[in-house]
Amino acid sequence: MLNWPLLSAFIPTFFVVSITPGMCMTMALSMGITIGVRRALWMMAGELVGVAVVAVSAAVGVAALMLQYPTAFTLFKYAGGAYLAWLGVQMWRSKGRMAMPEGPLEPGAEVSRLQLASQGFITAIANPKGWAFFVALLPPFIDSSLPMAPQLTALILIILTLEFICLQIYAHGGKSLSLALSRGGGVRTVNRVAGSLMILVGAWLALG
Repeated sequence: MLNWPLLSAFIPTFFVVSITPGMCMTMALSMGITIGVRRALWMMAGELVGVAVVAVSAAVGVAALMLQYPTAFTLFKYAGGAYLAWLGVQMWRSKGRMAMPEGPLEPGAEVSRLQLASQGFITAIANPKGWAFFVALLPPFIDSSLPMAPQLTALILIILTLEFICLQIYAHGGKSLSLALSRGGGVRTVNRVAGSLMILVGAWLALG
């Protein structure tokens, strides 16, 4: 049912691509800095759902249609990018729910789980390079002589597992950076670093 040599070759290939800094990894780093790894899991959940949607759509050929008509992405990309950039500006100014508080945290000030998941989902789904990547990456690792469904299921499970591992690596790196900076009383610096990264993700998404 499965071509194990192909699957074993796919694992290191996708890990190298996934661990490379990109929009989602930069967002994980930013959130690891400001809200911590545990709360960033909600963003990761949304991002993984988005990645799964893109991977499945690419596998069934929807991505080819989307890439043929790139204007379909435009409004979604710009809206998502502008929103992420706005969050970054708020964080840079040590304001808003995503910023690390300089004083005691006010009740209800935390960003909701749904908002975090939505940010991850939008970033994953509105990235044309992600669609192009899956269109190019998946076919070489599919054995046409074997049933399609088991192969696609295995590939998508591998993709989600490796993506989650890489997100964790970046988020923990951000958390370590946050602890190092905050020990010196640099909460504002933490917010500015994380905000700058978020603005970068927003610009990347809108203009990439």
